[in-house]
Amino acid sequence: MKLLVVIVHYRTPALAVECLRSVAPEIASLPGSRVVVVENASGDGSAEQIAAALRSEGWTGWASLLVAERNGGFAYGNNQALRAALASEDPPEFVQLLNPDTLLRPGALRALLEFMERHPDVGIAGSRLEDRDGSVQLSAFRFYSLASELEGTISLRIVSRLLAASLVAPPAREEAHPTDWVCGASMMIRRRVFEDAGLFDERYFLYFEEADFCLQARRAGWSCWYVPESRVVHLRSQSTGVGDLSTPMPPYWFRSRRHYHLKNHGGSYLLATNLIWLAGFASWRLRRRLQRKPDTDPPRMMSDFLRLSFRASGDDR
Repeated sequence: MKLLVVIVHYRTPALAVECLRSVAPEIASLPGSRVVVVENASGDGSAEQIAAALRSEGWTGWASLLVAERNGGFAYGNNQALRAALASEDPPEFVQLLNPDTLLRPGALRALLEFMERHPDVGIAGSRLEDRDGSVQLSAFRFYSLASELEGTISLRIVSRLLAASLVAPPAREEAHPTDWVCGASMMIRRRVFEDAGLFDERYFLYFEEADFCLQARRAGWSCWYVPESRVVHLRSQSTGVGDLSTPMPPYWFRSRRHYHLKNHGGSYLLATNLIWLAGFASWRLRRRLQRKPDTDPPRMMSDFLRLSFRASGDDR
């Protein structure tokens, strides 16, 4: 198999079907390609709706449905498809991870595939994500650091200028370039990366798993690139609801952040990042009140951070 597209779905069947509709012409132009939709135990009839769409649209020749036993999150869902595919008699040379809340622009998969074939030293490549109107979204990132924790919380222009080289989400560029990690909404991975770096860490429920995977790949000797010739519409937060400032951040965001720093840098580093985050965020909150600026932070952000970011373990989704 040349390419396997994996779409992990949870309770957004209409979006998943529209995503598949955008994938169909891409698959038709790429012989040796297949799609698997992993249904993460939605329990709301989603599996039946997607299965019916595969049949009614005539997609069963290249697409299949895999129903997971539980909703284990992004890493768990992708690993369900990856384990089966990589252990098969015809494992894919490349794997494309795709969110159900995405729509492929024409040639999006071919652009990534051809880039990977031209650059055998590249292990991971990500698309340019954009809104429906073509406005670019940030999807090429730097790894998290002590400096980025301060820059991301203090909301002070002079600090952002001084720490410009540490911005997790730098301004988008028009040309293909190496980057630390790319958004998992549209990410192509060479099979050998899984052989060298392993699968996704299922201790992440959602968020930080792409950064962690790209870090493990880099440590195994593989580079990651951003390829803007591959254009993908991303209907942001349609699947998770994160980004709605009227609701608190979900506990799994704090848990994933904590696990990322602890796993990759150790307990002392995690403590340092937590203290820097608290100092930066407290400074911003005080300045916001004094300057009477609007409150743009999710509810309970500080209290939830204190409650969840220092815990050693526990299922706090």
